[in-house]
Amino acid sequence: MTAAEDLHVDSHHPPQDLLGRCRALAEELPADHAFSHTTAMRIHGLPMSYAMEEDDRIHVVRPITRSRIKQPGVVGHRALHPRQITTASGVRVVDLADTWADLGEMIGRGRPVGLDDTIVAGDAIATRLGSRTPLALAVAARNRPRGKRTLIEGLEEVRVGSASPGETLSRIMLVRCGLPEPQLNVPIWSSTDPCRLLGVGDLVWHLRRQPPLKDIKVIGEYQGAAFHSSPAQRRHDRVRLRGFQRDGWQVEFIWNADLHTPEARQLTVARFASALELERDSLSLAACEPRFFSTYAMQLAEQRASFRLARSS
Repeated sequence: MTAAEDLHVDSHHPPQDLLGRCRALAEELPADHAFSHTTAMRIHGLPMSYAMEEDDRIHVVRPITRSRIKQPGVVGHRALHPRQITTASGVRVVDLADTWADLGEMIGRGRPVGLDDTIVAGDAIATRLGSRTPLALAVAARNRPRGKRTLIEGLEEVRVGSASPGETLSRIMLVRCGLPEPQLNVPIWSSTDPCRLLGVGDLVWHLRRQPPLKDIKVIGEYQGAAFHSSPAQRRHDRVRLRGFQRDGWQVEFIWNADLHTPEARQLTVARFASALELERDSLSLAACEPRFFSTYAMQLAEQRASFRLARSS
């Protein structure tokens, strides 16, 4: 997985061509259908990896007691466990939390969804719902769902407050390497005028220290090209940046390229660690790599490799 701008779409508005296809298909389907899986992701406007985007088929789910829908370009699913169904953009669709749990069916070697994808989507859903609890409940309501270990591991890293896939990927990279958890998209008020809002910081660390040491105040700003490229937005960003700096905040930017390569990722981690006055020896720089497989999957692969090696020797 590379940077969020390359790999994820972050829009709350589904493509109109998809909606047109779903609305036309809904007129032919039984009343108990609902759009699901990657189709539900698109309808809900959730961030998806390119691997997930490549599946442009329409996914439809029905109860296990009903026959599977079979039509060209349609993937029919039968649900053993009930899904919560809602209406979005005028069509019946699996709700946000159950759509996240359905990602488990697309997890595994040769499949499009990995650990970090569950975190990116989980952040987006938990932020909309204001809690991670619906995600946990959706997984717990199913008996031995596919991909359960990856979903549960991903849920541990899901946070409420992330505003984009880029912010999510930046956060999990930094935290996995040993940096403290930042606050997400919190308002920054002037230290001299509590009524004056300086702006909202993407990733915010305010480490309080005993005098005479000064507090460590660091803001990490993910610079998504789509949002920060207009002249008006750049002017706003400059004014906002000066306000943060005058108030004693150190602002570190994260660009798309900072998440592209191992060298760029390690330099970004080291830069933030320096700003937070953390010793380089305390970092686990190898952990900056994106993760597709869960800890359990990697351990299982190592066990199998060891077993094969033992048999061949």
